[in-house]
Amino acid sequence: MGEMELSGKVAIVTGGDSGIGKAISELFAAEGASVVVADIHDSGTAREISKKGGRAIYVKTDVGDEAQVRRLVARAKRSFGGVDILCNNAGIELLRPMLETTEEEWDRVLRTNLKGVFLTSKHVIPEMLKRGGGTIVNTASQLGLVGLENFTAYCASKGGVVLLTKSMALEYARKNIRVNCICPGPVQTPMLERELMTEPDPDAARKMWARRQPVERLGQPQEIAEAALYLASERSSFVVGHALVIDGGYTLD
Repeated sequence: MGEMELSGKVAIVTGGDSGIGKAISELFAAEGASVVVADIHDSGTAREISKKGGRAIYVKTDVGDEAQVRRLVARAKRSFGGVDILCNNAGIELLRPMLETTEEEWDRVLRTNLKGVFLTSKHVIPEMLKRGGGTIVNTASQLGLVGLENFTAYCASKGGVVLLTKSMALEYARKNIRVNCICPGPVQTPMLERELMTEPDPDAARKMWARRQPVERLGQPQEIAEAALYLASERSSFVVGHALVIDGGYTLD
């Protein structure tokens, strides 16, 4: 067996207790990282990792609240000594026609999906600089690259993540901090299931979403986690400011 890819690294994974974030937390830990699972809910991912012999802690965090982000970074430092990897995965979705979207709903989506990436990066980057560098992997979406009706706020937030990624990448590449993002398509997660349950026929809606991809299926969280691992590891050492699309061909049309 080869050496684990993230041995000795400390990773913060926001939204790390469910769906794609949970898969990332588990894979990073399996590859040797000490993982800080940051989420507003605790369903036991950190405990599961620890039971399997990994190193992980859970820190309750609302990424849109700067005071909570500060506490998150301080806890990572106190528990594991610093931060080498930041995976900005926390996100929420809103299925609503633009003219029916309230100001409160708009602010809530942008607060978590875009402001959260800004705040966590703002407070983690100084710690990375102290350690001589690091990697940041932001979770955008295929809907950060193409539009979709009734997803106005979500598309705006994820498009912002793509451009925020590129801007940060330019700003910190010379300081040995690589910033990239992943753009998943529809993935079988609790968030997608909640959205499907709002449809009159959830099974038909699930099949419809699957058919939108040329591969005619939904993605799996583990498939997205593998892409995050690639961007977080030295395998992608010459990849900077890239938006890696993992969508089963959704954006090819």
